[in-house]
Amino acid sequence: MLKNFLASITRNGISLAGTALSLTALVLIVCLFIIEKIGYAGGPYLGILTYLILPMIFIIGLVLIPIGSLLHRRKMRRLEGGEDMPALPVFDLNDDKTRRWMLILFGATIVNVVVLAGATYKGVHYMETTEFCGLTCHSVMEPEHTAHARSPHSRVSCAECHIGTGADWFVKSKLDGSWQLIAVALDLYPRPIPTPLHDLRPAPETCEQCHWPTKHVGDKLRVFRHFEDDEQNTELTTALLLRVGGPGTGIRDGSGIHWHVSPDVDIRYRSDETREEVWEIEYTNADGTEKHFSVRNTPEEEGVWRSMDCVDCHNRPTHIYDSPGPAIDNAIADGRIARDLPFVKRESLRIIQAKYESHEAARGGIAAELQAFYADNYAELAAARADDVAAAAGALGDIYSVNIFPQMEVWWDTYPNHIGHEQSDGCFRCHKRSMRTAEREQVSNDCETCHVLLAEEEENPDILSVLNPQ
Repeated sequence: MLKNFLASITRNGISLAGTALSLTALVLIVCLFIIEKIGYAGGPYLGILTYLILPMIFIIGLVLIPIGSLLHRRKMRRLEGGEDMPALPVFDLNDDKTRRWMLILFGATIVNVVVLAGATYKGVHYMETTEFCGLTCHSVMEPEHTAHARSPHSRVSCAECHIGTGADWFVKSKLDGSWQLIAVALDLYPRPIPTPLHDLRPAPETCEQCHWPTKHVGDKLRVFRHFEDDEQNTELTTALLLRVGGPGTGIRDGSGIHWHVSPDVDIRYRSDETREEVWEIEYTNADGTEKHFSVRNTPEEEGVWRSMDCVDCHNRPTHIYDSPGPAIDNAIADGRIARDLPFVKRESLRIIQAKYESHEAARGGIAAELQAFYADNYAELAAARADDVAAAAGALGDIYSVNIFPQMEVWWDTYPNHIGHEQSDGCFRCHKRSMRTAEREQVSNDCETCHVLLAEEEENPDILSVLNPQ
């Protein structure tokens, strides 16, 4: 019977094809794994090939072997004299040859299990890497991957925030990922990629694993450097004392910016799907006092109610895109753009906000525009300081390439940042004059709850010499 079984495997094309697929996939998996271990960086597609595609081919090959064998036996039973052949093979373990072959098959099965287990583990681990998330679908995820690499969370993998721990969210993410693969393959994905507001886990399950409320407390000094659009690019400084606050510390307990997350406070709000337009707020404090705020002409049925948490303000903790003004200010402050170039802030701001078809077109267009401005208005300077003008154009091209992605329709205002209120409505989505109770009590808008201005757009403010006398 063993002879018949081996014949059924080796004498039909389906089983032979399955054997060839399995062996080829096995050899390639082992070889590519060794290549990876000796330090060869093949990019995201090598990992996909090693831990996803080849294991699937390996499994398909293994499945084809018994299918081909069964089909062969069915064919043989239909032939003359094959009526006595059993539908399934019979193994006589009392036969020495049969036992030897069974040991060989058992050993091969162990190898298969080890290979599949290792590939499955590595495949799951690889699918949770930043490289897989950001580079596999490069054109689609380029904005998010670029922003992540420049963010404070650049060493935190995508899966730690977007999936977290637990099997339920892991399975959900893989199901969502399956549709995303189909969308990419069939070009069904939106441009730009929408922020996954409704698919994120609650902040206590992700953000608060590192940023628990009692950790970030007290006051913090922030100094901002700004350059005017006059000929001298006049430097102005703003110094803020941020009242971070925080619950459970005894330091202005329940006050400051983080009073919103105090355990003594419960805040719910109703907004549109994007959470940009807030219509109603329900506030409940520790003693059970409730207040209801709303704007005029509040829609009766639109929008959704949500309990406020970290991401309602920290909505861009990782995928941060700069605004053009602050980005240019930073480049001037860092020396990447020469401050003594006349009107360099004004012209940089004008040029960088133009729309270009690609990063390459942007670099060429920015350089041409900036050089033309100085050639037309400061001919001698343009000739004498051509290198400085070129360096400024290069810095602007760098700023453009990490913030603007024409292919995905990501522009300066695509993803508003709700921290503060300088670059978007941010705080004023809720803390606005029109948000009132039925008794006309206005929602709190005391600026000093969150910050104290030590200096506001001043040249050489005295407070800096006090804080840093050297």
